[in-house]
Amino acid sequence: MYAILRAGGKQIKVSPGDVVRVERPSDKVKKGQKLSLTDVVLAGGGEGKPKKDASGISVKATVLGEVRSRKVLIFKKKRTRQYRRTRGHRQSMVEIRIDEIEGA
Repeated sequence: MYAILRAGGKQIKVSPGDVVRVERPSDKVKKGQKLSLTDVVLAGGGEGKPKKDASGISVKATVLGEVRSRKVLIFKKKRTRQYRRTRGHRQSMVEIRIDEIEGA
């Protein structure tokens, strides 16, 4: 069984037992908290044909902790004007373990 989740503008294919990093949701999450992901499921499948209609598919997950992704550097430069700017950004992520997928 598998499900395709939407997280932070990206699509992630998950199966039970997978450990994935998703962008931190707007609400606070704690280590060990159980999550029920129903509104972010796009599709699912298992034995046979995949289900494109995500209604009835729910994903149960456990939060393993908060981490930060690698740093992305933003560099701006204008050639003959002595203008250079360097900025960095690290996205806050939540590491979750997929426990089960129901209805796929």
